Amino acid sequence: MKSLFYCLLFFITLCVSAQETQQFPSKSYTSELEINYFYGSILLHNPDISHLITGHPTGFIAAFNKKTYGFNAWESRFNYPDYGGSFIYQDLKNEFLGDTYSVYGHYNFYFLKRNLQFRIGQGIALATNPYNRETNYRNNAFGTKILSSTFFMLNYTKPNLYKGFGLKAGVSVIHYSNANVKAPNTSTNTFAFSVGATYNLHYNDIPEYQASTEEKKFKEPIKFNIAFRSGINESDVVGTGQFPFYIISAYADKRLNRKSSIQLGTDVFFSKFLEEHIKYTSIAFPNLNVSGNEDYKRVGVFVGHELFINKMSIITQLGYYVYYPFDFEGRVYNRIGLKRYFGKKLFAAATLKSHSAKAEAVEFGIGIRL
Repeated sequence: MKSLFYCLLFFITLCVSAQETQQFPSKSYTSELEINYFYGSILLHNPDISHLITGHPTGFIAAFNKKTYGFNAWESRFNYPDYGGSFIYQDLKNEFLGDTYSVYGHYNFYFLKRNLQFRIGQGIALATNPYNRETNYRNNAFGTKILSSTFFMLNYTKPNLYKGFGLKAGVSVIHYSNANVKAPNTSTNTFAFSVGATYNLHYNDIPEYQASTEEKKFKEPIKFNIAFRSGINESDVVGTGQFPFYIISAYADKRLNRKSSIQLGTDVFFSKFLEEHIKYTSIAFPNLNVSGNEDYKRVGVFVGHELFINKMSIITQLGYYVYYPFDFEGRVYNRIGLKRYFGKKLFAAATLKSHSAKAEAVEFGIGIRL
């Protein structure tokens, strides 16, 4: 699990530092601090965690935001978003789940004359009381102490009401999972109501929003991509062991505009955990007529979308296995995650591959866009 922690921490650092480094005269951004208190409920997305929902989670969300004003071209493209880091403490109100402490890199996007703020954050979490076969076998939600975490916030916000101080209120969804790095991994989703305050450190020196000077037309030829992804994971059967996986992907993408591209490609999966799972199934469930010699490899085709935000991008893909010798979680799969570009060709990626809402693996990859 240490390797997962360091890989996630490294990628979050890349996300937060992925902004252009060009400097401008006077202020090109302002800095903002915020604190939010929340109260909510764990959603019953799986009946297997019903025994873990015994109270209403509470906690706080602290954040640091850099507010943009259009001095870099990508900022006006997205209606002058914020970027920064968040910290969340959550008391899950269940003795078997314990508490969680998590850190994130995030973006804030604005709508309705900048009164409506939407935040998406990706990070890592520390669970204080994960599953233990002897001392905490009831916690089938968190199989490891280190978890990946995603959260969303939707707030009505009024900044700078008085000398830099502002108020905000809204709803949040906080997700914790280890993406089957180790079983069990039922995960939790907290839906919460929040109220908070903000303070702009530079409220006396806020620059004007800069109008975009980009040409509206944008053309780029079809690009071809090759990516290699890897990691470790385990089947849902506790104790069957963690195994490496390897994925080779090849796909073409076509930029629709400066923000978006569409993708079409194929994945080849070499998932060693599935090889072990096939052997286990053949012995433990003879009535399923599994011989144990079925091929563990899979081949899929997918369509996808990529949203470009400066040097970062958000990818979403939907795939279908065309080579599927063993039935595992169905033929349809999906992938969502982050990419970080280094120049115009090389990139690194951290993605979550799942079947509907059931995670299979956290994938760390590198690739080239030709």
